[in-house]
Amino acid sequence: MRLVVDLNRCQGYAQCAFLAPDVFTMHGDEALMYDPQPDDEQRKNVRRAAEACPVRAITVEYGDETLAAGTAGASRVG
Repeated sequence: MRLVVDLNRCQGYAQCAFLAPDVFTMHGDEALMYDPQPDDEQRKNVRRAAEACPVRAITVEYGDETLAAGTAGASRVG
C-alpha cells in the first residue's frame, strides 16, 4: 500500500489523523506528517481516513486498486 497526500489541497481538518493515528499526525494547526508506505494492517483505517477527507487530498494505492483523491465519494480507479 502506498499513500500520497496533496499537501497543497490539505486544509488541516485532521480527520485522517483521528481515523488513522498510526499513519497520519498533525504538527501544529496545519502541518500534516504521514507514512507514505503504511503496513497492510492499517489498510482499513487508511481507507476510512481517505474517504473522510473533506477535500479529498489523500490517494491510496493498493497495487491493483487506487482510491483516488479529488473524486466524489472517493471512487476506485484501476
